[in-house]
Amino acid sequence: MTSRGRTTPASRTDPMAMASLCCGIAGLLVAGVVPGPPAIVSGVVGKRQAPARGGAGMARAGLVPGVIALVLAVVMIIVSAASGGFTRYVGG
Repeated sequence: MTSRGRTTPASRTDPMAMASLCCGIAGLLVAGVVPGPPAIVSGVVGKRQAPARGGAGMARAGLVPGVIALVLAVVMIIVSAASGGFTRYVGG
């Protein structure tokens, strides 16, 4: 189908804000050790670029779950280490 001369508007959302949102959601789903820090970094960069490109809300929406996921991951590691959870697998 042709658009008959009509152009679709370009997306004004910052790619870093979009990446932050995706990484933040993934961080909550998989306990956040790997996708948590990229969500935080891309969220901060996306918020800084937001006045020029838009997407401040999306950057914030990715930054918050990224921080939550990273904190939960650190708490899970501390609890596991405190309860001797690593000695079963390491052999200590």
